[in-house]
Amino acid sequence: MNAASAPTAGSAFLALVRRDLKLATRDSGSAGTVLGFYLIVVTLMPLGLGPDLDLLARIAPGILWIALLLAALLATARMFEGDAEDGSLDVLAVSGLPLQGVALAKILVHWLTIALPLVVAAPLLGLLLNLDIRAFGVLTGSMLLGTPAISAIGAIGAALTLNARKGGLLLALLVLPLYIPTLIFGISAVTGATGGMPGATTAPLLILAAVSLGSIVLSAWATAAALAAQAR
Repeated sequence: MNAASAPTAGSAFLALVRRDLKLATRDSGSAGTVLGFYLIVVTLMPLGLGPDLDLLARIAPGILWIALLLAALLATARMFEGDAEDGSLDVLAVSGLPLQGVALAKILVHWLTIALPLVVAAPLLGLLLNLDIRAFGVLTGSMLLGTPAISAIGAIGAALTLNARKGGLLLALLVLPLYIPTLIFGISAVTGATGGMPGATTAPLLILAAVSLGSIVLSAWATAAALAAQAR
């Protein structure tokens, strides 16, 4: 990319992000559904497991992370469906913004409108699970570092299953196994904090950051390839 085209691509990227943010703001029901699902899953756990506060505290990191993954997955299928339905995807494919930029814009908007609200809600829901107060900071930090990978990997699945029959089920089958590293290290970081071992959280947090960075880079190219095939 030459110096003359860089500002054009950058402006197109920001315009796409602003457009999608406005659409997400108007369609606030999607984010509300995701947050409602997260709240329901977490609040049902104490009812099902009983009043054992020690048990709840031990499994709280796993519950919060698994519920977040499932909640974020609810909105992943819609990342490209709207653009495919109204023809915007074909326009974006021939615009001045490369499809890698389109993919990155969708990932960013998904993270801002879906993943970030879940991260903000997680510490509040941690209170319901008797999560150790010392782990709240690590919980938030691990989710901030890990959720970009969730959005990035989800974008690949959403692009691959676009226009597929029963795409939501296929999407879950594709991306849930890829979420496992993020889930493992996210839970490990929070568990280390609840055990009073601050040093045990450093490695998982660094690995989470690396997984997210690698996922974003790989997702931009993989998602662009899948979108190009869909736009033909």
